[in-house]
Amino acid sequence: MSNAHDATLDSGLGEPTDKTRRNLLVATCAAGGAATAAAVWPFVASLAPSERTKAAGAPVEVDISKLEPGQLQVVEWRGKPVWILRRTQEMLASLKQAEPKLADPQSEKPNQPEYAKNESRSIKDEYLVVVGICTHLGCSPTKLSEAQEGAGFLCPCHGSRFDYAGRVFANMPAPDNLIVPPHQYLSDTRLLIGEDTKGA
Repeated sequence: MSNAHDATLDSGLGEPTDKTRRNLLVATCAAGGAATAAAVWPFVASLAPSERTKAAGAPVEVDISKLEPGQLQVVEWRGKPVWILRRTQEMLASLKQAEPKLADPQSEKPNQPEYAKNESRSIKDEYLVVVGICTHLGCSPTKLSEAQEGAGFLCPCHGSRFDYAGRVFANMPAPDNLIVPPHQYLSDTRLLIGEDTKGA
């Protein structure tokens, strides 16, 4: 069969197909696919977590070199306040005295890292690292002055009290001790919150 338009038999259909039409059809499909991909990409990209979201869950490195004994430093990790308290010798001495009055003095309840299961609830006795949110209804306790009787932390919302290791006193609304987040020391003056290579 001969044709002035240089037609060929289409495979299986037995109908003549113009090569120019076929090329135009392929080009149109390719352009349409590219246009669809370009239109859909912003929506697909919006489903990926933003840099801010990634950073919110990332570990936080903290310089504690300027933290004086008795001072409390607050940093944010995963949208929560994390307290770093450099305890004085008097604060550390008060921990033993408080034990008979505490609900969970050895932090035996679940969700506590191994390094929280000691009297000071810390890797280094001098430093307390806890999430500064009451385990009752999520209020933020305040640090009491050492001069106040039974000093430690007091939740202003419903009166729960915690000692200087973040352990809750018995018969308080808060059911658990303050949470110790995963953390590790990079050096004597650098603390990394949110990552624990030793395993929590």
